[in-house]
Amino acid sequence: MNTKTARMTLLLGLLAGTTAWAAAAAPTPVPKTRKNDLTPLPAAGNPPVTHAPFESGECDLCHKSADPKAPGPITKPVNDLCFDCHDDMRQVLARKSVHVAAQKSCVNCHNPHNAKRKFLLVEKVPGLCMSCHEAIRTIATQSAVKHDALTTGASCLNCHNPHGASVEHLLIQLPFNLCLSCHGKDGVLDHDGKKLTNMKKLLDENPQWHGPVAAQDCTVCHNPHGYKNFRLLNHKYPRTFYSAYDPKLYALCFECHDPDIVAEPVTTTLTGFRDGNRNLHYLHVNKPVRGRTCRACHEVHASKQDHQIRDGVPYGSTGWILKLHYTKTATGGSCAKTCHGKKTYNNRDTGLAKNGPGAAKKN
Repeated sequence: MNTKTARMTLLLGLLAGTTAWAAAAAPTPVPKTRKNDLTPLPAAGNPPVTHAPFESGECDLCHKSADPKAPGPITKPVNDLCFDCHDDMRQVLARKSVHVAAQKSCVNCHNPHNAKRKFLLVEKVPGLCMSCHEAIRTIATQSAVKHDALTTGASCLNCHNPHGASVEHLLIQLPFNLCLSCHGKDGVLDHDGKKLTNMKKLLDENPQWHGPVAAQDCTVCHNPHGYKNFRLLNHKYPRTFYSAYDPKLYALCFECHDPDIVAEPVTTTLTGFRDGNRNLHYLHVNKPVRGRTCRACHEVHASKQDHQIRDGVPYGSTGWILKLHYTKTATGGSCAKTCHGKKTYNNRDTGLAKNGPGAAKKN
């Protein structure tokens, strides 16, 4: 694949991933007015949160009458009444990305009298959010792998502003910075309790970033709400060092990369990782039992070497680091003391490699 084609393939892949995620993450249309019971809770119930005007008995601040037993109708549209005091919310709801429920009516989410929850919310988050965003509820609750951001701390509000934001999807920061705000520190665990990499440290120390990372779009590969694949991956990707080759297992990689790179035993164009015309990607990966997976040689986020070639890879259940000892040369490169002794390849000679394609098929 030439450079121009490779770049176009990557771009199309990034766009496809972003579009797919955006479709899954797009807010579900909400009703014009959510039918909440806004009847004041009885004083005997000792509601923990009370709206100041209601608590002071000034019903006529919003209603036609000051009589709490017969306050009558409100004197203005709901949001206009709220803005009389909460005037800062006008600017918030004028931002680039606005929550439709808040724009329609504040009482879609808040009780203007009193409530059992902080901020006078009519229901606890995330249940309140997911009562409208049903597609997200399905992903978040039924996915085999869940994102703990939805179940810890402020839940949905860990990432989203419930009123309005300057970033699409009501995100409180740009997506890449938002992800790093949690995944850029030590001690973060995945859904299975396994320690995750400090991504900020990894990216600071490794200048060769994978295309989606360089584009600062984590959602090309990960679903931020939950999914069926480990690490919240949008498509299948082998999680082990060895795997029998099946193109379906590499669906995530093949979103951007040409699947022929591991399907063709002989090539002079698909890859620079070849000895003559013998495709060394095919040789390593395309095996019926113990094919080396992409992670065996490539760091999927960032590395010190081109093509995200790793210095070493975790091997076995203990996480021992197997060093690759890869060295790039003017005509290809070499590996030493890894799965085999030192081996060198020459990709400048486009003639038939010494061992030929027949030998490659036997490996």
